[in-house]
Amino acid sequence: MAQAGSIVTKKAQAILALNAPAALSVIADLEGVQLPQLSAHQVIAQNVAPEIIEHSKVTRYPALHLYCAKVTNLLREKFRTFSGEAQMVVEVRMSQDRLDDLDRQTQWHADAVTRVLDENRGDWGDGVFYGGGYEISYGPVKHGGRNFLQIAKIVFTVDISLN
Repeated sequence: MAQAGSIVTKKAQAILALNAPAALSVIADLEGVQLPQLSAHQVIAQNVAPEIIEHSKVTRYPALHLYCAKVTNLLREKFRTFSGEAQMVVEVRMSQDRLDDLDRQTQWHADAVTRVLDENRGDWGDGVFYGGGYEISYGPVKHGGRNFLQIAKIVFTVDISLN
């Protein structure tokens, strides 16, 4: 059911856009560092390669790209049209003109995303439930963005129950 993926994506985008900037400020205060700020406009619900998005529009970094990677109808509940799960991915994309601290900044921004997820466990409404748990994988630094680009992927699963 394609509707399940779009419902979860919209909910996750709203949660991240609302809470990620504050979580990033908390991390900056705890670490005693100045971090590039994140606005709600930088939380993008789209699965698009960095090379393509940079050629199609002006990209501001850091950016959070959120998308539904997989939807599985497990039919856990009888008489439901959909009762299963969606695998969600948040890509933290950091870019700057120098390599200095790029990896650390990527990690701090990924930590902000996981902080938001930790604080929003439970019922997201409309049959969507996040039980916690995620996996982070850090990619290598590549050429792109403002010169150097690094991506961290946070993968998490959301349970869905729809009529």
